[in-house]
Amino acid sequence: MIPQACAAFSVPAFLDGPLETILVVEDEAIVCELAAEALSDEGYRVLTAADALEAEAILARESVDLLFTDIDLARNTNGIALARHARRERPDLAVVYTSGGRGSLSHGEAVAQSVFVPKPYRPSDLVALTRDILRRSNPHHA
Repeated sequence: MIPQACAAFSVPAFLDGPLETILVVEDEAIVCELAAEALSDEGYRVLTAADALEAEAILARESVDLLFTDIDLARNTNGIALARHARRERPDLAVVYTSGGRGSLSHGEAVAQSVFVPKPYRPSDLVALTRDILRRSNPHHA
């Protein structure tokens, strides 16, 4: 049985300013929900997918500022291949990888200027990292 993606989280419409959109790609529903909730609580618009196929469909129709993806995903899909595909379409897309099965990624595996966060991670650390990455990629929006 393939786990379903957790629901999309978004901030209330009354908040001012453009929202940065984070795509969380995680096949473990509880882990997905924790990451999405932490980011949503900080004011990010959060979309979720359980595998690379679903994530690619979201990337094709949505404007995404940061891709946060597990490496080993449902349906034998892969976050490394997903990030490469996403970067071909959006060379400036910020990418953060995560995995519980490995401690790091080699430079040859990862897309340029990406970050790797081993599991388990604290939601607060994910939020801080996301804020830092998005500030650096869009300094006038800090």
